[in-house]
Amino acid sequence: MNWAIEQKSYSQRRACALTGIDPKVYRYRSKRPDDTAIRERMRELAKERRRFGYRRLHVSLKREGFELNAKKLYRLYKEERLTARKRGGRKRALGTHRSMMVSEGPGQGCPLDFVSVALNSFR
Repeated sequence: MNWAIEQKSYSQRRACALTGIDPKVYRYRSKRPDDTAIRERMRELAKERRRFGYRRLHVSLKREGFELNAKKLYRLYKEERLTARKRGGRKRALGTHRSMMVSEGPGQGCPLDFVSVALNSFR
């Protein structure tokens, strides 16, 4: 856009029409307030307390006097790419599973087959 306006001396309206952008979108200036203090403090808290998610950070910031909406805090949290660390899953033993023994003949059953052993002993 700027190149077409400055180098080719196109009007703003013509440059917008060529690129397919509405002139209002090109002229738009954001009215959002500067959130650098909140972002900085949020990063510090997240570094200190790695397990805190955005909800607990919201409580901490509120206690410190920062008034902001939870949705806005979530947006800032995502923009700063902060994430609560995931906890590890359940530890499982590796390499302990063995397949069941197959009996080669009569009387060589699996030792875990105690029910059939108990029933056969009563005969």
